[in-house]
Amino acid sequence: MRILLIEDEDNLREALCRGLREDQHEVVGASTGSDGLRLAEEQSFDVIVCDILLPMLNGFQICRRLREQAIWTPILVLTAKDGEWDEAEALDAGADDYLTKPFSYVVLQAHLRALVRRGAKTATTGSDVLRASDLILDLRAHRCARGDNEIELSRREFDMLAALLAHRGKALAKEDLMRRVWGPAFNGDPNIVEVYVGYLRRKVDAPFERHSIQTVRGFGYRLAVDDKPR
Repeated sequence: MRILLIEDEDNLREALCRGLREDQHEVVGASTGSDGLRLAEEQSFDVIVCDILLPMLNGFQICRRLREQAIWTPILVLTAKDGEWDEAEALDAGADDYLTKPFSYVVLQAHLRALVRRGAKTATTGSDVLRASDLILDLRAHRCARGDNEIELSRREFDMLAALLAHRGKALAKEDLMRRVWGPAFNGDPNIVEVYVGYLRRKVDAPFERHSIQTVRGFGYRLAVDDKPR
């Protein structure tokens, strides 16, 4: 699990980062709301843990801005012990769950597992249908089409295209794609990502004279938001 932890209390942030890493999670920490928002916009995470009272931007503002940009990463908000109104406002702002301080590490782990279990595809996209120009991916029907043309995809191809479409316009690292499509326990050849990108290009781009799946040199791949035929 890749986690973004936005918490300005240094001792708490460092303790949580240390514990989550010992449990084999990848954790990126941020101490201000503005830094946390930037990381959430630029990188891909499985879940975001966000305090409410933060320097620069508060947790409510972070939730709203991410949802306004159609970034649907599950968000767990940390609230004050008597923060009943905070909890309500956080959920209204776009948070998926909340946890009151003080909390136990065991309970935090359970909340994180529950958020991821609710379905990574729906949680990260906010919709059953993903689109970019005339490219359509229906997650529920497991259907892909370019305009009126149906495209047959294997399960791995479908999952990789879903990851790219869910973050359309943004670059995804090869390692991130590999984890999302093959799972965190996969220890095979990393070049498998390039192989499947090639498969996708031959199916969703080449027959339609498109170049929607772009290589970001030295990093990974990006799916163009508005790809026009040439």
